[in-house]
Amino acid sequence: MKLQLWRNATLQLKLNSSQLLIDPMLGNKGSFGEFPWTNDNRENPLVDLPFSNSELALKLKNIDAVFVSHLHPDHWDEAAVNLLSKSTPIICPEPIAQAIASYGFNDVQPFQTEKSFNDINLHLTTGKHGTGEIGQKMGLVNGLILNHNNQKVYFAGDTVWCDDVKEAIDKHQPQHIIVAGGAATFAIGEPVTMTAEHIQQIARSAPGTKIWVTHLEAISPCTENRAFLSSFLQSHNLENQCKILKDGEEAELLF
Repeated sequence: MKLQLWRNATLQLKLNSSQLLIDPMLGNKGSFGEFPWTNDNRENPLVDLPFSNSELALKLKNIDAVFVSHLHPDHWDEAAVNLLSKSTPIICPEPIAQAIASYGFNDVQPFQTEKSFNDINLHLTTGKHGTGEIGQKMGLVNGLILNHNNQKVYFAGDTVWCDDVKEAIDKHQPQHIIVAGGAATFAIGEPVTMTAEHIQQIARSAPGTKIWVTHLEAISPCTENRAFLSSFLQSHNLENQCKILKDGEEAELLF
């Protein structure tokens, strides 16, 4: 099983003959502009994808299915709508299926709890994309457990550390957890993705699990970068358990 971070939350998982793309943000640097509820006027994404347009086209041809956790533009953008083949299977939580189908995708596969794709069992998880007023504005988000022959990977999705995440870890006992770091923060309220302290909480909750950190340095609301997080992990002796992925980096998931 191999994992490649493309950028932000966009991940490619290779498992045997299956290739799954998660939360595609495929536009060029600056393609979808400013985020609302922030005083930062930088245009997003802040960085380009780590490969050329021709390389991207080749990679997309090899994708067997796409999982979309929610419809924020850093997880599902206009470029994804335009570049993905309309026959690509799109796996998603049921509440967003109609919106995705409205873009012309003809193989939308919504689910509420569990489904299978090829030889992979998928289990939908919940989370909290922030708390209080900003959490309400962010709306519902989901994560995903992938289980192949009891090899389990947990994509937590855009969530802070909360009971939902702890319950998913306790229930499914994943060997690998992919988290959205960066402490994305708006002008309203507290962070809406995991802070360094939240990642530390996950490490304490699942001491035998490898943690992979994404969602860094690609969008303007994120307040913690790779250098900050690396220093934090080293100071808390977590650098071996927690791995900060670079854009374009591919890692083998060992079980």
